[in-house]
Amino acid sequence: MPLESFDVVDYVVNKGHGVKGLAAMGLTTVPRNYVQPFEERLEATKDNVSDESIPVVDVSNWDDPAVADSICEASRKYGFFQIINHGIPVEVLDEVQAAAHRFFEMPAAEKVKFKRDPTAPGTAKLGTSFSPSKEKVMEWKDYLSLQYFSEETAAADWPPICKNEALEYFKRAQVIIRRIYDVLLKGLNLKGFDKSKESLLMSWIAVNFNYYPSCPNPELTVGVGRHSDGSALTVLLQDDVGGLFVRAPDGESWIHVPPTRGALVINIGDILQLLSNGRYKSIEHKVVPNLRKTRVSIAIFVNPAAHQVVAPLPELLESTGEKPLYREIVFLDYFKYFFSKGHDGKATIDWAKI
Repeated sequence: MPLESFDVVDYVVNKGHGVKGLAAMGLTTVPRNYVQPFEERLEATKDNVSDESIPVVDVSNWDDPAVADSICEASRKYGFFQIINHGIPVEVLDEVQAAAHRFFEMPAAEKVKFKRDPTAPGTAKLGTSFSPSKEKVMEWKDYLSLQYFSEETAAADWPPICKNEALEYFKRAQVIIRRIYDVLLKGLNLKGFDKSKESLLMSWIAVNFNYYPSCPNPELTVGVGRHSDGSALTVLLQDDVGGLFVRAPDGESWIHVPPTRGALVINIGDILQLLSNGRYKSIEHKVVPNLRKTRVSIAIFVNPAAHQVVAPLPELLESTGEKPLYREIVFLDYFKYFFSKGHDGKATIDWAKI
């Protein structure tokens, strides 16, 4: 079917076929809906790739002070780091990636049962791009967002074809998330992570399956546009395809984050930048699709409770005498503003500045 003869947005978004449906047509060029301005494309990135790399931290011994120092320094300078020897078996990582492939390879009529707006209620939400009704240009990505509130609701509501693998991965990742939070809080000379911090840091959690089909013109589009995450913390599992780029500390160039088998990519979200009064940095990043291979990643977005008020931590301000750089804001308001527009760098965290 010629692309000119049907409504791409209706097919991809409203009817739930997603980018997966477009890719299955054997296109030789991406539809104009996906053609990015030059400054957002791969060519612009290729000319400006840094020789730097984000730190890789061996966390086999969490009690080693050098581990904590490495994590905190990476969070201040890069906003990103990879961890290895974290204790999650490679088999668990492989199985959750395979489960993501199985879900997206289901017929559209089965997947569309989970179609939801990102801000709508529900524990399993199928989407495409980022915020299609708000974006000027769409992103070459489909996703399934699995909201975690309890094991019971996840078992009841998540798609049967992938829920067991997603739950097993998430349960194991929780241990790592708590350890990282403990390190980061102590790195601010504060009390470590405990139950009293859960509403603020680890209440509303989503496990996102991201699916980037092979793309006929990866040089013209993006899988994910420039943005920093609206979460407090993100844990990302990459497959072996690659394509994740992170803004370098110089603010101009980009660092490619190569896939490392068994590693997890950790990045600071906007909320942790806000809570730390700018000490820890949420950093712009983006994804470029691949010409020949489908890319899958699994992101765990760790957030405050929906109605939690977030602001620079009072105990941090008291200990340093600093003035707050960010205003008080309800996390749900932050979340809604984040999805009210297309990806636009760090505009959302800038919106929260005093």
